[in-house]
Amino acid sequence: PFYKFIKMATGLAQGIEKGHKVTKIAQSRPGRKGRSQKRVKQCREIVREVVGLSPYERRILDMIATGGAAADKRIYKFAKRRLGSHKRAVQKREDIKAVSSAARAKKATA
Repeated sequence: PFYKFIKMATGLAQGIEKGHKVTKIAQSRPGRKGRSQKRVKQCREIVREVVGLSPYERRILDMIATGGAAADKRIYKFAKRRLGSHKRAVQKREDIKAVSSAARAKKATA
């Protein structure tokens, strides 16, 4: 990046390194970015429990239930069309499969 080649200011108004002398603030690494927190995860679980599945998610659930040889591929294509990217589609497919298996397990125990 460009900022690595910028030298410290001299305090003078002229020249390449012109400008007021300042102490740089150490920037923190964004290593935590994108990682889900416990509280957020819990909130999302509660919302999912209360609200349920959206219509397209119910359709995916139905595709899983009907099954077939190319069910995974059809589910992926459908999800990709709705969500826009490969990564999101695959993640959604796995999420709905987990919901389906949890429902089946709950039904078996009850």
